[in-house]
Amino acid sequence: MVKAFRYRNYRLFFLGQIISLCGTWMTNMATGWLVYRLTGSALMLGVVTCAGQIPMFLLGPFSGILVDRVNKRRALVVIQSLSMLQSFALAAMTLGGHASVTGLILLNLLGGMITAFDIPMRQSFVIEMIENKADLGNAIALNSTMFNAARFIGPAIGALVIAAYGEGWCFLIDGFSYLAVIAAFLAMTIHPNGIARPPRGSALSDLTEGWHTVCRPGPIRRIISLLALTSLLGTPYATLVPLFAGSILKGGPHTLGLLMSSAGAGALLGAAWLAGRRSVLGLGAVIPVAVVFFGGGIIGFAFSRVIWLSMIFLFVGGAGLMIQMASSNTILQTIVDNDKRGRVMSFYMMAFVGTAPIGSLMAGWISERIGAPLTLAIGGTACIAGAALFFSGLEELRESIRPIYRRIGILPQIETAEEAASILAFEERD
Repeated sequence: MVKAFRYRNYRLFFLGQIISLCGTWMTNMATGWLVYRLTGSALMLGVVTCAGQIPMFLLGPFSGILVDRVNKRRALVVIQSLSMLQSFALAAMTLGGHASVTGLILLNLLGGMITAFDIPMRQSFVIEMIENKADLGNAIALNSTMFNAARFIGPAIGALVIAAYGEGWCFLIDGFSYLAVIAAFLAMTIHPNGIARPPRGSALSDLTEGWHTVCRPGPIRRIISLLALTSLLGTPYATLVPLFAGSILKGGPHTLGLLMSSAGAGALLGAAWLAGRRSVLGLGAVIPVAVVFFGGGIIGFAFSRVIWLSMIFLFVGGAGLMIQMASSNTILQTIVDNDKRGRVMSFYMMAFVGTAPIGSLMAGWISERIGAPLTLAIGGTACIAGAALFFSGLEELRESIRPIYRRIGILPQIETAEEAASILAFEERD
């Protein structure tokens, strides 16, 4: 389950990131609670969330061009430093008694612009830390484990900090947490062997090439399309959790912390399960099943009025979403060429993070009219329908991926279709 830890650079990355991500989740929780405390509006929750995520949708394709051209380690040091300054600005505004929705929108917008370059850069940097591509799936699963361990721990700490000292201290702690990941990047030694050289074409030609790679019929388009649907109609549940914690479940910041940590705990379990898999084979079938669990968890949460039951549904939903996201990430990073990885991963993050703000605005606006529970139930049902459509084309997806797996050595060069089918069936049962 921890094969990727054999690489020193990855160990540094893992330690620095988990500290920083705990701070990030504290900030996410504190921002949502602060907006709810200031306005009590589902729509404003959607607007502030949108401000932090819409830059990924607008800048994602262009950030991918940069990712494929620059020294990623150096760029990540600069990006993390900018994120640290943005968190300190949030802390100064809140602790100084000047917190406002307008200020939160502007600073979230700035943070979203930084994140638009940060996420695809970090996703593409993984391959530079892992020398053996066979260990890439384990590294991605461990990344998900790290992300969701922080998602479990961060809100729990954040709830205590908010209750005792207020939201501003969460932002301040987050700012200092970036020092850990900056130190980790500075301590790494990256060897250039096996790393694709930056493209030599124009930025426009690189953008066009990346777009065609993602849009042509095949596994990349199928996987990214389902992820975009899930993000657009399913993940806005996270925007409305403060509303459920306060208005529907009649709780406070502790209730919000329990709900967010429950989703994080489910995602952590899902990521740990993926890390224990011995092969990427069979992940195509895992994706639609995970989406069904996610959609079902959201529907159950929408209609629950008991805290412990809501926590169970969010646990299930969090596991489903993480398994879908990490499985999709693993397949894409395995089958895409090195010189296109940054651009493909930028479109991947555009689908997952970039469509979420549109969904958040829709969810906030619709919730004002038909109520938050029914809004979430509709989104969860749409996710299940998308999973069913994906499952109907699963065999075609497998046929298009098998030649790539044979070329890179994940599947052996076998002679007959019967042998291939027997090997795949064995791996999927495993």
